Amino acid sequence: MKLIFQIALKFLFGKKSKGIINVISTISIVGVGVGSLALLAVLSVFNGLHGLIGSFYGSFDPDFKIESVEGKFYSMDSIDIKQIKRLEEVLQISPVVADNALLKYNERRVTGVVLGVDSTFTQVSQLDSIIVDGKFNMRDKHGYGGAIGYELAHQLAIRPTFLTPLVIYVPQRNKKINLMRPDDAFNWQYVHPKGIFMVKQKEYDSQYLIIDIALARQLFQFKDSEVSYLAVAVKKGTSVDHVQGKIQNILGKGFTVKNRQQQHASFYKLMGVEKLMSYLILCFILIIATFNLIGTMSMLIFDKKEGIKTLKSIGADKKMVTRVFLLEGWLISLIGVIAGVGLGAVLVLAQQYLGIIKFAGGGNFVVDAYPVKLILSDVFVSIITVTSIGFLATLYPVKVIVANYFDEVN
Repeated sequence: MKLIFQIALKFLFGKKSKGIINVISTISIVGVGVGSLALLAVLSVFNGLHGLIGSFYGSFDPDFKIESVEGKFYSMDSIDIKQIKRLEEVLQISPVVADNALLKYNERRVTGVVLGVDSTFTQVSQLDSIIVDGKFNMRDKHGYGGAIGYELAHQLAIRPTFLTPLVIYVPQRNKKINLMRPDDAFNWQYVHPKGIFMVKQKEYDSQYLIIDIALARQLFQFKDSEVSYLAVAVKKGTSVDHVQGKIQNILGKGFTVKNRQQQHASFYKLMGVEKLMSYLILCFILIIATFNLIGTMSMLIFDKKEGIKTLKSIGADKKMVTRVFLLEGWLISLIGVIAGVGLGAVLVLAQQYLGIIKFAGGGNFVVDAYPVKLILSDVFVSIITVTSIGFLATLYPVKVIVANYFDEVN
C-alpha cells in the first residue's frame, strides 16, 4: 500500500507533459474546496439560527416541565415533589397554572394565555432579564399586577403606567351560558400589569399575561394543590438527559418530563428537517461538481500512459494500477476538502466571534450579525461527505479507462 501511495503522489505532483493538465487538476481541487466550504458554512448557519432562537426560548422556559399525560392539570399531591427536590442537580421547582382567557382593556378585546406563577418563578426562568418596560410585580397595595407580552400590550394599547385596569374573563367550569345574562357564565378579575416583557418570539409576546398564581387559581377554579405543570430549574453544566431520566423514574408513567427542546418539539424538528434538506441539496451540487474529476482523471491517466507501461513491465497488474489512480483521484478530493473545510472553519469562527458580516438595516434586527456556530461533528461530516463523493465519482471511470489503457500497452 505504501508503494501505491508513493506512486500516486508521484503521478499527482510530478511533471506533466502538458501544462494544461496542471491547470485542470488545480481547478478540480478548487471546485472540491469551494463545495466543502459551502457545505460547512450552511451547516454552521443552521447551528447559529438554532442556538439563537433557542436562547430566546431559554429566557422564558424552565429547564424542565413536568406535565400530566392525561388532562390539562393535576394535583401536586399525586407526585413526590420532596424526592425530586432532594436531587442534587435540582435548584428549584415552581408551580404554574395556565389556560386561555379573554382580555379586555377599554374597548379592545384580545384572547390570550394567562400564566399564574408564584414568587419562585423568576428562579426557574429569566423573566427579570426580559422586562423591557416597568418591572415584574405580581401584587402590591393597589391590587394584583403582573407582566404582559410586548405585542399583546400593543394590541390592547396598555402600558404599566396606565391607571385603567385590565379585565380578565374566564368561562366558568360546567356552566351553560344564559343568553339573557351571558356575563354570569364567566369569572372575571381586574389586574394592573406592572411590566412588559419581550421574548422576541411571537407565540410568547403576543399571547402571554403573567399574574399571581392565587388569582389564576381563582379565575380557573383550581384547587390550591392543582397546577397545569411544574417548572424545574437545574444546576448549570448538569447533564440534561441524566437529570430528566432521574425525575422521570420518580414520577412514573403518568407524567412526562420535557426539556427545552421537547417543549418546542415542532420547531426543533422543523429546523432539523431544514438542515437535512440543505445538506442533501448541497450534496447533490457536490456530486455535479465532482464530475470535473472524471475529466481530470481521464487526462491524468492519458498523460501517464507511459507510466502505466512501465508499471506493467515491472510486474504490476491491472488491479494495482487501478488502485494507484483511484488513490490519486481520492488525494485530489482530500486536498480540496482539507483546504475548503479549513478555510471554511476559519471564516465561520471569525463570523461567530467577530461578527464580520452584518445585517443591513441599521440595528433593526435582534442581532447585528448573521448567527453561525461551528460544531466539530459538522467538520467531520463535511470531510467524510466530500471525500466519499469524490472517491465514488472517480471509481467507475478510473476502472474503465485504466482497463482500456492497460490492455493497449505492451
